[in-house]
Amino acid sequence: QRRGSGGDTELRRSWQPPQPALVGLLFVQAAAALGSWALAIVWESGHTEVWGFTAARGWQLLRALELCQGARARVVSACAQGASLVWCEERPPLGAPTGASKGAFRFCVCSRALEVGEQCVRLGAVTIVLHNSPEYQLLASPRHIFLVPTASSFATISKFLLVWHAEEARLTITAPSASFVFSKVLRSSSESDFRKLLLGFVGLLSTLAPLDIHTSALSNRGELLLVSTQGTVNVVEPDGTQRHIFDLEGSPLAQGDVVQLKTFGNVLACLLAGVLYLIDQNSGRLIEKKILNMKTVHFLESPGEEDSIQLLTPTGIYSFSFSVVEDNSRPEPCLVEMVFEEACRYYQRRSLSSSKLTVEKLKKGGTFQAPVALAAILQHSLRQKEKPGRGLQDTYAKLLNTMSQELQSYLSLELLKTCVVGAPETEVESYCEELVEQEISRVLHSDIDKDNLAYLNSVFTSFPKAAWKATRGCLQLQQNGDGHLVARATPEVWKKVVGGPQQDEVGLNGVVPLFELVCMSLLRFKPKWLPSFVELTQEYVSVSWAYSSKEGPEGRVPLYKRALGVLARKNKRSDADDEMELELLLCSKRPKAVLQAVRLLIQLKRWQWVVEVAEKFSKVSPLLNKEIFTTLLTEFAQHRELDPYLDRLWPLCPAELTASDILTVILQHLPVSQEDPVPFSSEGGQLTVGLLKPLLQRVVQRPSMQDEVYGDALHSPTFPPPTPRREH
Repeated sequence: QRRGSGGDTELRRSWQPPQPALVGLLFVQAAAALGSWALAIVWESGHTEVWGFTAARGWQLLRALELCQGARARVVSACAQGASLVWCEERPPLGAPTGASKGAFRFCVCSRALEVGEQCVRLGAVTIVLHNSPEYQLLASPRHIFLVPTASSFATISKFLLVWHAEEARLTITAPSASFVFSKVLRSSSESDFRKLLLGFVGLLSTLAPLDIHTSALSNRGELLLVSTQGTVNVVEPDGTQRHIFDLEGSPLAQGDVVQLKTFGNVLACLLAGVLYLIDQNSGRLIEKKILNMKTVHFLESPGEEDSIQLLTPTGIYSFSFSVVEDNSRPEPCLVEMVFEEACRYYQRRSLSSSKLTVEKLKKGGTFQAPVALAAILQHSLRQKEKPGRGLQDTYAKLLNTMSQELQSYLSLELLKTCVVGAPETEVESYCEELVEQEISRVLHSDIDKDNLAYLNSVFTSFPKAAWKATRGCLQLQQNGDGHLVARATPEVWKKVVGGPQQDEVGLNGVVPLFELVCMSLLRFKPKWLPSFVELTQEYVSVSWAYSSKEGPEGRVPLYKRALGVLARKNKRSDADDEMELELLLCSKRPKAVLQAVRLLIQLKRWQWVVEVAEKFSKVSPLLNKEIFTTLLTEFAQHRELDPYLDRLWPLCPAELTASDILTVILQHLPVSQEDPVPFSSEGGQLTVGLLKPLLQRVVQRPSMQDEVYGDALHSPTFPPPTPRREH
């Protein structure tokens, strides 16, 4: 602006006290004659002044207006998105005093269109984005508005972020740490009630930890940057997903510590306690760390300059230049550091010493050569893609030839991740499926510890369909010509599926073992395959581990019970689930499970299925045969539902049951009648001797056990045997 203009004096005068607290200085779109932008000054009372600037007249007040409709409303946060003003205001109840403490649901998020012309300013009607809500800080990107809970919000409701998509009238609720994302289009005022939105997540709220947010800011891409009190820098995408970038050094951040964040192209500049961190936003690599001589420093906008930073200090404006080295022209120190960090965790778990192993000790000690060799191979192979073996020791070169295929897989995976980040929305799904397939295959061919299992759980939760396709490919699940399920997975992969950390080892934090993850995918996408999969898994377990071995999975909780546990977690129960439960019990082939299935079938009155199960499993063992037959004989004594199947039921009678045993069971389970018995009943529902006669004849006519034992002697051609000749 020109120094001699009188407009700047008026602008400064409008800020003079007494005035309510200033909420924000917002730039809104304006007519071309005003340079396309105008300044809106918003105060806590809702009073707003719109100023325009021209080179000829300087700053001029275009209009003063009131954002809030109620006199008691108080604006706590405001932002501008295009030609609209969006703010969060507190609306105290009518009977509440002015200085009363804040309530949990006394806030409202509103929006008004602001049309700024050369001569006039038009203010649109109030649109309610969210009402009955807690206090939120609003941060606007070109297409989205992030609603970040403030420190004054109640801990029970400050567990998630909100993202408002104005063009679609859609609200996204996300808890990044728990990988929870939910979107809903708000079509009416009743749907924009915050308390009604919470009703669907009451159970989930109790399991979530409050958000740990110390500082929040927006990147130049429209992403939300968050710094936790532990110094962790994360970025939240508009779709609700979160990605870790960097960990700041030093002790945990106090409430008064100031952290400034600013992005310049792909570089994130972070200023904390006089230390400037320059971080590659894509890879999380620290580019440079600079200690400044003064702590009062502010970032300035430098449009079009992505390799320099403008810093405003009490002594002047300074420019700090930096150069980002392309990843292809140098080794990746981030990857090398990951090798040593993973090696530290690996050796620390297996060490008997109480001293902590660090990356520096690992590099200098010389005791462990494996991470040193791997780091050298990675540096040379990533730097010299044309001649990766050049300059390496002979031992390292031989090792590189051995692991070249794994290294190529890693490079392909990194390239695929880059494609996912830069792909258009129409291609993201196909890239994600390929990425999930490679990740699941990689984890299944490595040691599945608690961290890897938690990672697999997040992958299955975030990409259920892609995870199912990847699991089906890794296990090579398919139907043969007879319609039976077959799996051609290697024994190593099978062992990862049924082995690994079990439920009692991973705890109750929502992480489930890999076998349960596969069962959940089958139940969702291919439920008819679940019993056959459990049967295939049991066959592998019976070959790999001794029966009921404590080291094997069957020595803990049987696999069919684990599959039944997955089925029990379904929210809605259907008739198909009842049949699935029966098939899981029967496919286990365990006596107790088979008897449980028979009793369930009897409850469901599936008599045809009952008889088929009895015919199949009575051949397994005499004891199971006796239990099944006794159960069915009991039902036969009580009702006439089994009468059409008696010709198939009587041959199943165990050999050790006598006529006396059968009559005892029948008499003990006859239904109790309230009326006096009569010789000839007209109802026809009573048990008669004629129905029981074929079974009793079968039992009486078959040879007894004693006859079978002495049969050979009794039917000998000479009986009794001749007396042996006496010898003198």
